[in-house]
Amino acid sequence: MAAQRSSTPLDRLLADPSRRDRITHVERVPAREGRRAPWPSWSPPLLVDRLAAAGIEAPWEHQASAAEHARDGRSVIIATGTASGKSLAYLLPSIDAIYAGEDDHRREGTILYLSPTKALAADQLRALRGLRLTRVRAATYDGDTPRDERSWVRQHANYVLTNPDMLHRSILPGHSRWSSFLRRLRYVIVDEAHGYRGVFGSHVAQVLRRLRRVCARYHADPTFILASATTSEPASTASRLTGLDVVAVDDDASPRGPATFALWEPPLTDLRGEQGAPVRRTATAEAGDLLADLVVEGVQTLAFVRSRRGAESVALGAKRALHEVAPALAEQVAAYRAGYLPEERRALEAALRSRSIVGLASTNALELGVDVSGLDAVLVCGWPGTRASLWQQAGRAGRSGQAALSVLVARDDPLDTFLVHHPEAIFGTPVEATVLDPDNPYVLEPHLCAAAAELPLTEDDAALFGPSTADLLPDLVRRGFLRRRPNGWYWTRRDKACDLADIRGAGGEPVQVVETATGRLLGTVDEASAHTTVHDGAVYIHQGDSFIVQTLDLDDSVALVEAADPDYSTTARDVTDITIAETLRSASWGDATLCYGTVDVTSQVVGYQMRRVQTGEMLGEKPLDLPPRTLRTRAVWWTLSESQVDALGDLDLAGAAHAAEHASIGLLPLYATCDRWDIGGVSTAVHPDTGLLTVFVYDGHEGGAGFAERGYADAAAWLRATRDAIASCECDSGCPSCIQSPKCGNGNDPLDKQGALTLLAVLLRAAP
Repeated sequence: MAAQRSSTPLDRLLADPSRRDRITHVERVPAREGRRAPWPSWSPPLLVDRLAAAGIEAPWEHQASAAEHARDGRSVIIATGTASGKSLAYLLPSIDAIYAGEDDHRREGTILYLSPTKALAADQLRALRGLRLTRVRAATYDGDTPRDERSWVRQHANYVLTNPDMLHRSILPGHSRWSSFLRRLRYVIVDEAHGYRGVFGSHVAQVLRRLRRVCARYHADPTFILASATTSEPASTASRLTGLDVVAVDDDASPRGPATFALWEPPLTDLRGEQGAPVRRTATAEAGDLLADLVVEGVQTLAFVRSRRGAESVALGAKRALHEVAPALAEQVAAYRAGYLPEERRALEAALRSRSIVGLASTNALELGVDVSGLDAVLVCGWPGTRASLWQQAGRAGRSGQAALSVLVARDDPLDTFLVHHPEAIFGTPVEATVLDPDNPYVLEPHLCAAAAELPLTEDDAALFGPSTADLLPDLVRRGFLRRRPNGWYWTRRDKACDLADIRGAGGEPVQVVETATGRLLGTVDEASAHTTVHDGAVYIHQGDSFIVQTLDLDDSVALVEAADPDYSTTARDVTDITIAETLRSASWGDATLCYGTVDVTSQVVGYQMRRVQTGEMLGEKPLDLPPRTLRTRAVWWTLSESQVDALGDLDLAGAAHAAEHASIGLLPLYATCDRWDIGGVSTAVHPDTGLLTVFVYDGHEGGAGFAERGYADAAAWLRATRDAIASCECDSGCPSCIQSPKCGNGNDPLDKQGALTLLAVLLRAAP
């Protein structure tokens, strides 16, 4: 615990001298003055008055600029920092469209707002209603909307807040019931646009194309307004998502208080993991102690944790520490996550605003725009996946203009280790471009069927859905999904075409998770993930409660679970084979070769590990007997020539390639907006298809998700970062922070840390 008061929260955290070695870098960000702009001449006077009453005297320059683009009919993405007021940029033209007709010749317009979560839509609805604009008839339309209210929303609402899932499954298939709303649709607002990436983003891109097509049927051509955290290439990303030309506004003119950002690496412990590797103290345990210390100092702090269970663990750790030194303060710490009832979440938000809660551990449920201001510090427990998410989370502190502290606490993971030792990869580096692939045939095909069910497809639609459309339509006819007639392609089946696309999953019938004792349906898991997440013996978390899977029945697509409270987590282990179907691109790096193409991946889950939650200590491993699964996807791979391998002498080629594969999987998320669990890898001293030492990294989604393609495009930087991550790790022969993988089917054997460095040095010698 902090023993003395000093000038800054960071100094207080370091009052214990034993902690000073855990700080690897401190970045100080100076305060920034805001730049105001006048209200656009067309701004609705009533809205300006209401905003002035709320303390907003004038917009920031980026708000006014984005609003002007939208009002002029140009689709726009506003990509600025957290708390920069992006909502005002789309509120201005939206309210103007609704109030049209009072004093000009335009017809009153309607607004469709899309968010990735119901919580964010509910938060936006409260803000809208708080403005007390009588002509604005705003309502949410999601899975929680009662049936009798849905009819009112369709007929009377002029500002509808929903999500891509509801648009895909309800609004578009039933577009005739929405004809009055769609005919007047002026703006489509896509909030948190940086979250639409990978396979999910690819699905949403096709849903938006279907929306544009249905709108055209009603002679509407809405302007799209996208709001995003700062992201690289925002205009091209937004264009890929919507299929439209999009203007970017990314010069943030909002003010900001001074900020301190620290990179923090937990120490190695005396525990040993696989192959005797040292185990680092867990990020959740470290974050719990830091949260407790900041609460003692009265520093209001939010700790972001990747998982629901992790958020609960950090809060419990902080409470435990406070009970030892200041028991009265333990009640000022809580956890916040998805799965809580709406009234529970609102109560926690209110307690945070009133400062009756000083320390809160949260999943990213509080990252997505829920309005909480006044925080002094943010702890980010483990790399959140992208720089965009990191700045989104860190930006929660200091929103009222006060000085702010942010601390990134590294997990025992190659990417986290690399980042805390290479601050230049975070600070002063552009955030990532969002990766998505709308042309993925496994994504496009079901949306072509859904579109045909909404309105018959014509040859002109190929320009909207992309160049792959013409090749896929004959195949859909051959397989009986569509019927070709002289005037187009028709959906002729009895079942719903929209059911073919699981936009948040990877296809296939989802596996239902059922509690044995009650018969209660807890949730579903997409078919592709079932083998690794709900296998026999897996620990399954639902709304903070723990269950253990008793049986996974693949024939009936059901996993039966029982309530339990294990002190361990489970991780599936699989073995994988890969064959090259087609090489699409290649580049020579001297005698080495870099390739990108289509591959067939056959994987089989063979067992699972159990690790203690608090320490990461290995408790054991159990075998599983599950059938193999084959995936056609995209991969990036590299080979070394025979002469390069011969020059390496008696190096352990299999161990070196295996270690390089693990580390490169860990580092790819730095260049492609993915998680290491979205990708996989295979390495071999001699691959049958190449006859050479080959290392593959592939997308873990049918048809690919764009991650391997980004890896190929940024291969030199990605693989140099991989080499640096291995070299900078303080372990002797390899550990989870550099070359060990939690999902390795071979028990992380063989692995050769020094050999991996040698291989990568040879590979990169002639890299661009």
